[in-house]
Amino acid sequence: MTQKQLFARYLHDLKPGRLEWIGVRPKRKQQPEVVDSVEALAGLGLKGDHRCAKTPGSARQVTLISVEFIRLIEIYTGLEQINPALLRRNLVVSGINLNALRHQQFRIGSALFEATALCHPCVRMNQALGPGGAAAMLGYGGLCARILESGVIRLGDQLIPQESAL
Repeated sequence: MTQKQLFARYLHDLKPGRLEWIGVRPKRKQQPEVVDSVEALAGLGLKGDHRCAKTPGSARQVTLISVEFIRLIEIYTGLEQINPALLRRNLVVSGINLNALRHQQFRIGSALFEATALCHPCVRMNQALGPGGAAAMLGYGGLCARILESGVIRLGDQLIPQESAL
């Protein structure tokens, strides 16, 4: 049984999540611009994000993290409140266990995504969150995804798991 098949067994148990925050970085290592909506471009990434033109077809076109994971990171770092911009992810969602979406397809707005891998923290998290920041994020860094169908995504849109052919 593949990981895709394994995780697909849980799709029908997942309730929709909600898109809470969107950030695009026009240039590498730059602070993200926080937006209310953005166009997700199939095979590329989010319009206006530096990764969009970098490596077409990449498995890391978009990165997601959940509000719930951010809360755990706050506990583990001892920080009272973490601004999502510090975590270097594009999308923040709530109400869904992102780890259950690994290797699965999901919709946000009119765009279709496929989760490709866990989004592991880098050493920059120690600079952004303080010593131990990267360790605090282990297992809670969210997901990387590719965009399968273009569409507009907006704050408040649901994240809806999609059944796909195995």
